This record gives sequence, C-alpha cells and structure tokens, in this order.
Amino acid sequence: MKIQRYIQLGLLLLSLVLLHSCEENTYEFGDIVTPNNINIVAEIIGQDATNPNGDGSGVVNFTATADDALSFKFVYNGSEATKPDGKITYNFSELGVNTYTVSVVAIGTGGVSSSKTIEVDVLALYSAPDDLKQMLYGFDPANPDAVTSKTWRIKSEVAGHFGLGPVGGTVFGEWYQASANEKDGVGMYDDRFIFNSDGTFQHVTNGTVFGRGGLIDELSSIGGSGGTADNADILNYSLADYTGNWNLIAPGGVETIALSGLGFIGYYIGNHEYQIFNRQTPNELALRITDANNEFNWWFLITSEEPDPSSQFVFNTLVWEDDFTTNGTPDATKWTYDIGTGTNGWGNNEVQYYTDRTDNAVVENGNLVITAKRENFSGSNFTSARLKTQGLFNFKYGRVEVRAKLPEGAGTWPAIWMLGSNFPTVGWPFSGEIDIMEQTGAEKNTILATCHWQDTASNTKADFSQTTAITNATSEFHLYTLEWTETSISMYLDNTKYYELTNSSMLPFNQDFFLILNVAMGGTLGGTIDAGFSEAKMEIDYVKVFQ
Repeated sequence: MKIQRYIQLGLLLLSLVLLHSCEENTYEFGDIVTPNNINIVAEIIGQDATNPNGDGSGVVNFTATADDALSFKFVYNGSEATKPDGKITYNFSELGVNTYTVSVVAIGTGGVSSSKTIEVDVLALYSAPDDLKQMLYGFDPANPDAVTSKTWRIKSEVAGHFGLGPVGGTVFGEWYQASANEKDGVGMYDDRFIFNSDGTFQHVTNGTVFGRGGLIDELSSIGGSGGTADNADILNYSLADYTGNWNLIAPGGVETIALSGLGFIGYYIGNHEYQIFNRQTPNELALRITDANNEFNWWFLITSEEPDPSSQFVFNTLVWEDDFTTNGTPDATKWTYDIGTGTNGWGNNEVQYYTDRTDNAVVENGNLVITAKRENFSGSNFTSARLKTQGLFNFKYGRVEVRAKLPEGAGTWPAIWMLGSNFPTVGWPFSGEIDIMEQTGAEKNTILATCHWQDTASNTKADFSQTTAITNATSEFHLYTLEWTETSISMYLDNTKYYELTNSSMLPFNQDFFLILNVAMGGTLGGTIDAGFSEAKMEIDYVKVFQ
C-alpha cells in the first residue's frame, strides 16, 4: 500500500536524523504491517440443525483473528469495545429472528488497521416481565411509551454489599463479604448507574472507578488511566462518565442485565452480564457475575434509593445538642466564654478582644450569631466571642455535627474545634486539639481540618492538616462533621469525608474533650484584615453530638 510505504520512508528519515544528532545511541523501528486475513467466528448459543438461529437466548460469542494484529476493536450499534484477545459476547434482545451487523477492526503496529464486517441471524424469545422493567427503569404498564429512568448505586452502608465466591456458587459472597463502607475512598461508592427506558445506560463515575488489576486497563480505550495498585485491585482508576446500552436477557432461564461495550457496575472485572440473583425488595437487586478470567463469582447489592447520610457513621445516638431556639443570651447551662485577648493573642497573634456581650454572641432567629466587630474596646480595635462547653459538657469519642454559615471579609478566622479537657493542667499541645473546621482570612473557598498534639518520640509539636474546596461558605449553611473513634478521626463537609487521621494509644485523642466556637481576627490564619472591615458574622444553626 502507498500509504504504508510513505510511513516507512518517513520513519527511515527520522531514524537517520536521530542517529546523526545522538551518535552514542542506536534506534530501531520495527516494520509497520497492516493486519490481514481477518476471520470472524460467531458462535450463536444453542445453534444446531433444529435451531439454526440459536436457542432464543440471543447470546452470541464472537472470536476474531488476523495476521499481524495486536488488538481488536468490536463495533456494534454505535458502541465500541477493545479486546486484545479478539473475543467478545453480545446479547441481542429484539424479539424474533433478526439480522445484526458487527464490525471488527484489527489493529497492528503503529496503529495501522483493517476491518471486516459480519452479519448474524439470531433468535431472541425472552421478553422481560413488566415488574422487572418497572423495577429497573420505572416502566409504567399503563403508559408503556413514557420516557422513564432510574438511578442505582452500590448499597455501601450495609454489610455484604460486595462479595466474592466460587464460580457457579449460590451463596452470596461465600468466600468474602465487605463490611459496611469498607471500600470507602476507592472510587466505587460515588458511582451512579442510570437505566433509561430507551435502552441507554449511563455510568456517572465522579472521576474515578474501582476494578481488577490486569482487567481494568481495558477501559483505557474509553479514556481510562492511572489508579493505585492495592494487591489485586486498582483503586481510583481515572475514568470520565460514559454512555452505553443495556438490555434484559435470560440465558438458561436466568434474568440477566447485559451492558454493551465496556459498561460495568461497581467493580470492573471484564465481564458485562449481571445475573439477577435475587430481587431483594422493590428497590434492591442482588447481582452475580463471573469475571473474565473465570476465576470467581463477584456479588453486588445495588439500590435505587439514595443513602441516609447518617448510615456512613458509627455514632448515631444523640446525646447532646443546642438548636438555639430561645432568643437572647446563649444557654448558660451549655456554654461559657473565654474573655480578653489571652496570652500573645491567644497564642496566634490574634487582635480581637473576646467578650460575653450579646453584641458579640446572641441567639436570634433560630441561630447562634457570633459577630466580630471593628470597635475600640478595652485597648483592642476588634471584638468577638469564643464560646465553649468546658466544665459543662465534656465527652470522649462520638460524632459532632455543626451546621453553620461562615463570616465574610479578609482577616476573619472562624473555627469550630475542640481541646482536651486536661488543657488547664498539661497545657497545649499536650492536651491535643481537634479542629473540625477552620477558614483562613484570605481564602473563603477553602476550609481545613487539623489535629495538633505533642509527639512523644521527638518531643516536638506535631500536626496533620487537610483542606477541601467549598462554595458559598459565607452565604449558605454547610454541615461540618467530626467522627472520632479510638481508631480514627475523620472530618466531613456536607457528609463527604475529606480528612482522616489514624488514632492510637500514643496520641492524646483518647480522653474527654470540650467544644469551642469562635471567630478570631488577624493572627496566623486570619492574616491581614481588610481596611474597610466593619463587622462579620458566623451563624450556627445547631450543634449536635452523637455517641
């Protein structure tokens, strides 16, 4: 072919240039050969002399071979799937005998390719029952042409939502069952799977997915890349949202969801047919699938209901709260105050004077309002308030929720945090400090969470901090959450975790702590105060503690 000869000539000239400019290196380029002699074999399941178009399951296994081919791309109904081994299974569901066209592109060195097309006549007899269609995508028997859809997810909040067992096994997760939220942070739980009445399937990945090493790289053909290896798994493999097709089939009489191309649910294992093992409830399906290596059965529990946000947490029994329902001075049985400028601006070069006046801390309209002001007061140019539960409510381990709207203005430093109750006797940082939320004075689209302590090994102060982006922090209420156990300290923004520290007996986070709410001005995190600043408010809707 002329094109091939021109490519080879260009590569030869390039090699001469490289040899001339890099005398110590030798470069060799292999021949670029277009694949030829493509052969496609279609195995129609159940096909025999009596049933020339198969057994009615609509399942066809395709195998492609070609000389000088490195990989194969299958194209059917607008969907593409790359298969290095040249094997793929399609499920055809249109009732009766129908002719389907499948194209195969054989890809060789340098990306050169050739293609071939095959037509197959396939019999499909299975018609999914109305109740299954209603369950899967909201089918309405009274209005069968209505456009409907349903969104599904892995039911991560319950034990056994993801499992492993022998091929052909009938016990859900016979060898392994994930505990509730066990796979948090691997790219699995934030995925959403949308089944539409027109037969399209949308996988909302939120940027990353989870899968089996050695198999998940098939997704590179649709833009996937990266990830972190963890034994046999690949965590947080980068993949954008994609769209494919789905249909319902019943090979061997087993109701099955078949996804086109590289479509998958939960954990990529190279197969795309999910047997419906059990319809748990109208909103839950138990699925079973055999991986492409024919090693294991994988099990998934999916649901069309969004999770109760509290289901991801360990602590769910409310033990203390303030909803700020009574206007006026904050409840003296729950809150006390720090007063004054402290030592060295409370240790951070802050410039405000903390008061217990209602000018700086008041309950009104269902919120606690902490106001930082520019005013001359007791030798300071700014006032604010710092409320705490010290001596009134101290606790060890639990979940803290604070719904708050943060102050505007450069130089404001709002904080929702905790100190160890032994602070008066051992001092800081020996007492330990847990900062559930802080925001610097200069960056109002970011918040941070931090833990501080004294490292006993080095006898120096230690810190661990992480940040996350936030929008409308000063104009809308957001939920700031701490979950604190004997093994971990985690912080969440609007129920999404962005911080985690491993707790241990070597750290001071295994004793009673008390809560603190304040708005500082200037200092190490507040920074330069806007010259035009007059006042700013942090509004707190509620504070709750669960154990």
